[in-house]
Amino acid sequence: MTLALACASHSPLMPDGPADAATRSAVAESFQNLAATIQDFAPDLVIEFGPDHFNGFFYDLMPAFCVGAAAESIGDWNTKAGPLTVPEKTAVRLSQHLLDEGIDVALSYRMRIDHGFVQFWESTIGDAGNLPIIPIFVNCAAPPLPTMRRARMLGEAVGRFASGLGKRVLIVASGGLSHDPPTPQIATASPDVRERLIANRNPSAQEREDRENRVRAMGVAVDMGQAEILPVSREWDEQFLEKLIHGSADIFDGLTIDDLVREAGRGGPEVMCWVAAMAAMRSEGPVETTLHQYADVQGWIAGMAILSGKSKNPGMESSL
Repeated sequence: MTLALACASHSPLMPDGPADAATRSAVAESFQNLAATIQDFAPDLVIEFGPDHFNGFFYDLMPAFCVGAAAESIGDWNTKAGPLTVPEKTAVRLSQHLLDEGIDVALSYRMRIDHGFVQFWESTIGDAGNLPIIPIFVNCAAPPLPTMRRARMLGEAVGRFASGLGKRVLIVASGGLSHDPPTPQIATASPDVRERLIANRNPSAQEREDRENRVRAMGVAVDMGQAEILPVSREWDEQFLEKLIHGSADIFDGLTIDDLVREAGRGGPEVMCWVAAMAAMRSEGPVETTLHQYADVQGWIAGMAILSGKSKNPGMESSL
């Protein structure tokens, strides 16, 4: 059995947000290099940790973690809408395995995912429907959030499950790194916004367009240094990557969500997906990584990192 790792930042502003030609070209090339590693690995199964941006999960019932036994892309930000190829029985077994290991996950037979899951695939192999994928939602945007320790423990339990399948399993993380998008907070939201955070599952086309245009305008303002949000922090991102790659498995356990948001922005908790993915990989031992790209792209409101990895000591095949 072999595990492999693929992690990447996402930004809905990648296609047309402010960035110089050299940065745009370097990011695109790095995604293609990541695609090549995925194709060379030829996974039998993908397990993907990803966030949501109040498109699929809402405060009417907000889990910390959720496994999708079936999932559909909503098609926001010009991503492709439609169902993923989710191996239902394996997803249900994963859910039960996590519960047995003390990780309280929800299970969904109608998971709705947004660009936070899908953009990774459209930037690499072209379509999220081209591989069997089990999506695992991690609540990174709707406080109270799970802790970094729980994200690590989730990943470790997922890794033990994946290692027992006797298949080539690609562990994916989509999200991060430092970024501070204009995400409303329910504690300070107006009544109309509060209701959208609680149950706005079917916005009109105009509502979605208005929301996306607000983010586009914010990207332009950030690029011009005129936005009142935290800038992308190259220093924080580089320290995070260094610790993720070379630190101990529990190196982020003591990092509180409050400190994370203060230093890396409201989108910073998406690094929980990376922590979970690396913890899953380390279930087989040390991990050899390649950092294909890092760029602090202010106009995309994103610290753009692209990372791949493989197990140095692949485990023996077994069956769960």
